[in-house]
Amino acid sequence: MWSRYLTCVLDKFFLLVLKINTLLKIFPVPTKSNGNKSKKDKNIVLNMSTTAVRGQILSGTEIAREITSQLKNDVQYIKSRLPSFIPGLAIVQVGEREDSNVYIRMKMKSASEIGIKAEHIKLPRSTTEPELLRKLYNLNNDPNIHGIIVQMPLDTDNKIDSHLITDSVAPHKDVDGLNTINEGRVATGDLSGFLPCTPNGVIELAKRSGVDFVGAEAVVLGRSKIVGTPVAELLKWNHATVTVCHSKTKDLKAQCQKADILVVAIGQPELVKGSWIKPGAVVIDCGISAVPDATKKTGQKLVGDVAYEEAVKVASYITPVPGGVGPMTVAMLMKNTVQSAQRSAESLLNTAWKLRPLPLKLKSPVPSDIEIARAQEPKDITQLASEIGIYPGEVSQYGRKMAKISLSILERLSQHKNGKYVVVTGMTPTPLGEGKSTTLLGLVQALSTHLKKNVFATMRQPSQGPTFGIKGGAAGGGYSQVIPMEDVNLHLTGDIHAVTAANNLLAAQLDARMFHEATQKDDALYDRLVPKIKGTRKFSNIQLRRLKKLGIDKSDPDTLTHEEKVKFARLNIDPKNVVWNRVMDINDRYLREITIGQSPTEKGLTRKEGFTISVASEIMAILALATSLKDFKERLASMVVAFDKSGGPVTADDLGVTGALMVLLKDTVEPTLLQSLEGSPVFMHAGPFANIAHGSNSIIADKIALKLVGENGLVLTEAGFASDIGMEKFFNIKCRASGDVPNAAVIVSTIRALKMHGGGPTVSPGTPLSTAYTQENLELLRKGIPNLLKHISNANKYGVPAVVAINYRDTDTDAEVDLVRQAAREAGAFDVVLSKHWALGGEGAVELAKALVAATEKPSDFRFLYELGLPLKDKIEIISREMYGAGEVTYTDAVLAKLKQYEEQGFGSLPICMGKTPLSLTADPKIKGAPVGFTLPINDITVNVGAGFVVPLTGEITKMPGLPTRPAIYDIDLNIETGQIEGLF
Repeated sequence: MWSRYLTCVLDKFFLLVLKINTLLKIFPVPTKSNGNKSKKDKNIVLNMSTTAVRGQILSGTEIAREITSQLKNDVQYIKSRLPSFIPGLAIVQVGEREDSNVYIRMKMKSASEIGIKAEHIKLPRSTTEPELLRKLYNLNNDPNIHGIIVQMPLDTDNKIDSHLITDSVAPHKDVDGLNTINEGRVATGDLSGFLPCTPNGVIELAKRSGVDFVGAEAVVLGRSKIVGTPVAELLKWNHATVTVCHSKTKDLKAQCQKADILVVAIGQPELVKGSWIKPGAVVIDCGISAVPDATKKTGQKLVGDVAYEEAVKVASYITPVPGGVGPMTVAMLMKNTVQSAQRSAESLLNTAWKLRPLPLKLKSPVPSDIEIARAQEPKDITQLASEIGIYPGEVSQYGRKMAKISLSILERLSQHKNGKYVVVTGMTPTPLGEGKSTTLLGLVQALSTHLKKNVFATMRQPSQGPTFGIKGGAAGGGYSQVIPMEDVNLHLTGDIHAVTAANNLLAAQLDARMFHEATQKDDALYDRLVPKIKGTRKFSNIQLRRLKKLGIDKSDPDTLTHEEKVKFARLNIDPKNVVWNRVMDINDRYLREITIGQSPTEKGLTRKEGFTISVASEIMAILALATSLKDFKERLASMVVAFDKSGGPVTADDLGVTGALMVLLKDTVEPTLLQSLEGSPVFMHAGPFANIAHGSNSIIADKIALKLVGENGLVLTEAGFASDIGMEKFFNIKCRASGDVPNAAVIVSTIRALKMHGGGPTVSPGTPLSTAYTQENLELLRKGIPNLLKHISNANKYGVPAVVAINYRDTDTDAEVDLVRQAAREAGAFDVVLSKHWALGGEGAVELAKALVAATEKPSDFRFLYELGLPLKDKIEIISREMYGAGEVTYTDAVLAKLKQYEEQGFGSLPICMGKTPLSLTADPKIKGAPVGFTLPINDITVNVGAGFVVPLTGEITKMPGLPTRPAIYDIDLNIETGQIEGLF
């Protein structure tokens, strides 16, 4: 009697200890550690094989419930930091096996309780291996899915390699732990990946028994990939001494009798008898089988691989079947999913990049740009993308050195705060350019490599016009460049070519429509526009939009009246009022004005036409100003290409071409990821002309970059030409469209340009510089400084701090630099810094970078120069007076008539995009310095409704440059032996 009482007391005592141990594992009590305590001191350690405890049930159901409760708290904690974040689990099932359906329902229920969004993806039995692989590929690249499981076995009519399928689940989403990479990690003791669910559940159950794994004898019956082998590995890495038994093992009974921990996963019902079990051993039964049982309504019962009724009398702790390992498998699956979600959430919260810089090998004298670029081996573009937090599914590679980046990243990072936003502009340049792109890249290299900031450069794609003409490329220079330099300055990812094709398709449709309207009668024209196809006649979607625009509320082509048919079919374009030109991306002066339609087939319908360079196309401006794919399409649809004979606008949508344009341009909306010489990220996207467009890279590229750098990072973008043109349009057009607020401006200046504005000799490409520019001349410099001061004043009018960068040349003297620095500071520059990035890369721009960081830390007081509600003339005159220094603006009669027309047609609220020479603050490129009170003539004006601005043209503006007497063409060649391009910069 006393013996039974003592046993009962001991059993209750050890059960109480077990519960305390379990609670401590789930809700650990914080303790102070002196750093020297042993593992044994930190854990409650029990060795049940030495106790009288027998037959205690290790309830997987109870333990799983405790784990589920903790996971629910973990998910709530994630949501407290990222309110819109939801852990996602995808369960892929092929076929309709009922046992699989049972397991899936269990998983879905558990996920729902925890707060995981589980998606059950049902695929038919007819699913093929490629189809299943494609589905997994999409799930791997879906940032909202954090865990993927493929329910096994596959119930399919086709042969599918299940091993290939499990290996096709991305290791970081393989919450089943079945990918070979995760299995390999377990085998080598790296337990940082996902542990296979059933084996991990087994270990957790064993731990909950309180047994000390260290040195314990563990025997595993079964060596399957799913359970036996990984259980053995996990026991080994928990310091047990492990024996693995299988169907070929001799004397299984004797092997089992050695075990302190016995894990059975051999798939044979009730194989292990009570006599096989060491008294006091912990027995974990992973088997489950249905065996006949006449006492059950179903005629069968579920049993494990262990003869439970015998074993329970010998074992200290034993798992029941069912209710043992099964619930733990589901719990471990949920634990892995939450763990994956936690990692994803942490990556969203922790925006610090793990950028690996590329070291520079500086040479003196500085070699040519192309020599420097070729001497640097860029990182694989996928590596760079990974370093800055871009997911593999968001990257479309164009070889190893560049890639398109998906717009979906904006949705994924929607909760991220934007970084600081900086525009790099300049003073009025010489024809040689003063190095805005070079300064931008030197700054980015300094900020990333030396100051360890998250920083992005965002730039325009260079046109091939300058590449084969005079100016050269726009990839920076010296040791501050974008690479690969040849690709940047030639075709890159083909965006400019796509814009060219789309622009010219629209031009072709415009002329074709004019031809067909002029040569066909009303009924024939209508019937050809809405033909019968296989006896059926219907309007296309874009034609339905035109009907709606015309106020015709009909969808059946046969129900329109004759008047409605004519109204629908005839655009009545005025051949003398066509405003859409064809384009090409090279300099060709002879295409500035041509006559088209001279073939006899055009029946005398000739008209004057002209080509502009591709980057001057309104489509390019739209690409740069669109904020989304939807916005891009709407802007394309609203482009005004001509006016009808009543003076009304005719749009791309009226011509039925919007959808076709989108098809040609669908890939162009994604920015191209490149890198600097030092491995910093660069987005190159869009290339609008700075003369007659706004001259900045795309809003989309900036928005993605602002999210990627995070709250403490910076995005530096370049605005074409000087502050009077590029910066003014950047602020008043681009920032107005994007809603993004700039924090600072960098104004690039050179001693050379200041001397030119002081009255120095003419500066021409290909001509050696006068000694006035290569020798100290403080008087000439002093006279030119007012030009720089005007640009500082321009920046200050927008409420942003302006940092002046003096782009150093080796002929600059200390006295010249000091004179510029003092004058610029007195004029209100936030700071003035000499920068040697051309010769030294990022190292040469560190002080400039520090000054810029300090400027961006000031509170932004940004404001626009004018309100959109003002009349068009008022807006033109504000820009002319405040940015250029003009005293009066004059207009031709034709311009005044167009201004009136635009305002009557509803275009008066658009911002202004001035077309002006970049070589002077006036409309005359020969006038230097900073004149005031001059007259600015507006000689022509046009409207770009799709881009969203009105373009007044001053002086002589050429939209199609011409080649000089000796263009760069003479120096460019392809070495047919090495395959390298020669003579390119």
